[in-house]
Amino acid sequence: MSLTVESCTAIHIGDREEQQDRVAIFTHPGYRGAAMAALADGMGGLTGGALAAQQVILTARQSFERFGPGGNTASMLRGAIDDAHDGIRLTALTSDQEPHSTACVFVLQPGRADWAHCGDSRIYHFRHGTLVSRSLDHSMVVRKMVVPGYLTEEQAEQHPNKNLLLSCLGDEARPEIDVNEAVPLQDGDCFLLCSDGVWAYFKNEEIGRILADNPPRQAAELLIQGARERARGRGDNCSLAIIRLKTAEPEKKKPVSFSAKPAIAGKF
Repeated sequence: MSLTVESCTAIHIGDREEQQDRVAIFTHPGYRGAAMAALADGMGGLTGGALAAQQVILTARQSFERFGPGGNTASMLRGAIDDAHDGIRLTALTSDQEPHSTACVFVLQPGRADWAHCGDSRIYHFRHGTLVSRSLDHSMVVRKMVVPGYLTEEQAEQHPNKNLLLSCLGDEARPEIDVNEAVPLQDGDCFLLCSDGVWAYFKNEEIGRILADNPPRQAAELLIQGARERARGRGDNCSLAIIRLKTAEPEKKKPVSFSAKPAIAGKF
């Protein structure tokens, strides 16, 4: 079964003074059928957060361009996030800023998808609108309270420390990096990378329904618009990337045409 890819990115400054999110999708220069999506939510004030987020995108792209068929995808993803962390730390040492960032890095290859993340920007995997998997935030509330079963996800959303991160890029400690995969890929698979300025305002079921019922561009518009309306003037930066797979339409056969010249009659 042949699959085609539909994708888009979207970004909005929200109600902040500066856009510190970064998001991009790019194809591999030499590996046919391979693409990467990367998203980062910068933190640090002034331009520190924006610089940190941009470092994630640039480093992820460089790591991806060195990658090729048969390479260890999980190792490449971990290396990309680790290298971005080192670059952010170097920026902190050579400036008066304290830049930090989350990171989501997703790689699509023929027959499979792999992804890694650190922080509380998320990667969702839906299939025909049903949630298959979702990354777990590296936040105090999720890791220390939701995972052990002390709080439900709904209760965690109301917790006053829900945005307190245990790991991100730019801290003194090495970043915690989670890696996941989807093998094989199927018709109806849809992947969403997004910052907390988007996911904080939607339940999983809502996101799945929007992604299943709309082409990526329209889905992105609905998610950004919904986040802005529900933030009620207090919204964070919003960023997202959507990668959706569907069965390729069979090519229509072109009608056979014959030349009217006797010398080549019957040839086409």
